[in-house]
Amino acid sequence: MRIEIMEKNCKASDKLVGIVEKKIGKLDKYFDEDSVCTVYLKQEGKSCKTELTILYKGNMIRAEVTGENFYDDIDAVLPKIENQIYRHKSKLESKLKKDAFYDKRLFLEEADVPVGKLVRTKTFALSPMTTEEAVEQLDLLGHSFYIFQDADTNEVRVVYLRKNGDVGLIIPQKAK
Repeated sequence: MRIEIMEKNCKASDKLVGIVEKKIGKLDKYFDEDSVCTVYLKQEGKSCKTELTILYKGNMIRAEVTGENFYDDIDAVLPKIENQIYRHKSKLESKLKKDAFYDKRLFLEEADVPVGKLVRTKTFALSPMTTEEAVEQLDLLGHSFYIFQDADTNEVRVVYLRKNGDVGLIIPQKAK
């Protein structure tokens, strides 16, 4: 697995880069060589944010943590990623490295894996609207996201509330 480290508002020391590469390198047990792990290190005021995104065979796994320093963040984000891998073990097994689940877990104990289940299905009609109108609906409903049909393109879009209070827009694309 190839590891890429991106920095924003900070400069990673050689020591930090070495630790990141060593610890994330342990995830090689799950992923083939053509997989790419991107580590985003962002300084946001006094806090540090670490985002880990792994692209493999047209799929993606992502986790993020915010803390006081990047060293602790790396230790906190790895169990999150491994937890996602194990939660979706049956779906991922055919796409991950052969025998990836043969050995024990790297960062968490088996008992630490929470199991969620689908408890509700909802259907609704998509209304054509502008992004600005969708943001208004998001605010009026008090939800964390809102799905709508873009009035110009007729494509499905999602606006969502970010942790810092801003709003994001998701524009789905077909996999290549």
